[in-house]
Order: sequence, then structure tokens, then C-alpha cells
Amino acid sequence: MNKKINWHRIILITGIVALIVGAIDPLEGSVVIAAGSVLVTLATFLMRYQHWKILLLSLIMIVIGVFFLFYLSSLGGFGGNSSLSWWWGALILPYPAGWLLAIVLLIVRAVKKNKNK
Repeated sequence: MNKKINWHRIILITGIVALIVGAIDPLEGSVVIAAGSVLVTLATFLMRYQHWKILLLSLIMIVIGVFFLFYLSSLGGFGGNSSLSWWWGALILPYPAGWLLAIVLLIVRAVKKNKNK
């Protein structure tokens, strides 16, 4: 009756759920997506998943993009009536690129896992 709890799997599933739920509203959910990315990267590192370094790159991209998202927002945004041009928005691009990279890697991992069964 003493079943060992697989914490790595719980952390991974929690991170995946956070990545998906945060995508419902990418602006307000950016902190949730960043936290989910941390959890997914941590779990894949602990599980010795072969592509954990790419997920670490994805985490870094997400954190950089979210940082600039909040920074530019604190300056009043960009484009339109703001003093910053639309080109400042390019600093936010690592955020969606990192999220997409993480989702694609998780899908690839799931497909490979199903093929092995």
C-alpha cells in the first residue's frame, strides 16, 4: 500500500497545465506561463529528459520577453501615442517564441512516449 509519489511527474503536469492556462490570456497570464516554464524545465532536468537544455533556452526566452513586456508597459507602452516606436515591441518577441518552443517540445515528447509504448 505504500506507493511512492512521483514528484517529477506531478511537477511536470503542473507546469504543462500552467503553460496552457496562461495562454488563455497571454498578457495577464505571462507570470503563470513563466512559472509553468520553470516547473517544466525543472521536471525535465530531474527526469533526465534529453532535450531539457532546449527547454532551459525556452525558459530564458520567456523570462526575457515577460521582463520587457512589463518594462515597456511601465513606460506607457509603445507605438500609438507613446514616445516609443513600434520597434520596441520586438523586445517582447522572445516570450511567444519561447512559449511555442516549449509547447512543440512537449508535444514531441508525448508523441515519442506513445510510440515507445
